[in-house]
Amino acid sequence: MFLIFSDTTSIAEYVSTMLINKIKSKPGIVLGAATGGTMEPIYACFVEQARQQQLDMSGLTSFNLDEYVGLNADHPKSYAAYMHQHLFRHVGFDESRHYLPNGQAQNLEEHCLEYSAKIRQVGGIDLQLLGVGGNGHIGFNEPGTAFDSRCHVVQLSERTRLDNSRFFAKNAIVPASAITMGMQDIMDAREILLIATGETKAAILAEYYQNDITEAIPFTLLKRHPRTTIILDEAAASLLPDSAKRSATAGRLIAD
Repeated sequence: MFLIFSDTTSIAEYVSTMLINKIKSKPGIVLGAATGGTMEPIYACFVEQARQQQLDMSGLTSFNLDEYVGLNADHPKSYAAYMHQHLFRHVGFDESRHYLPNGQAQNLEEHCLEYSAKIRQVGGIDLQLLGVGGNGHIGFNEPGTAFDSRCHVVQLSERTRLDNSRFFAKNAIVPASAITMGMQDIMDAREILLIATGETKAAILAEYYQNDITEAIPFTLLKRHPRTTIILDEAAASLLPDSAKRSATAGRLIAD
């Protein structure tokens, strides 16, 4: 299902307001957190609104989607550092309730098993935030990832490493592997919100709309989830059929 907004500011305000309302209605909410450029304006808006409303977030639990293998939590390009920079340090989170994959775990396979188990132990994720890669990956679940996968280590495709190179210094080596929640971990969330912005996402969103569920385009699996909303700006929605754009822009959720 799609919702289309005019720009990223409107999306940030919508998603931020949704998050705040959900936290107010369920202070112990479990949030699946995403990273990347798409999420930055959303977190910035959320921080501003949460401060203005003096929102109590001490009961919130979060699980991050992924982390690069080999980067420690203090590395400036780790996703742990990203979360602290854009969210955790700005508002009243309880640090003990925030879970992030450990890119330097001694036994990565065991760590992945424990990460998935911890999600189930707390009762599962209430709301999972997602972005999508240019090849259709969610988390770091690359094309071909089994739909029944749990948290695992993945070798990143050249496309993904190229896409993410913009976050690293010029000529820096982008890590070749990462820990990611598996497809089944994501699908177990009670509600999923995928945000895609910019014309670089238009082609893969059109692929999603036009194709059946296939491991070749991982995020097509979201079509099976009963409570998935895909939020786009006009640039990301530009290659969708006109009928889909008209319905979504009117503010109605439409079945894909």
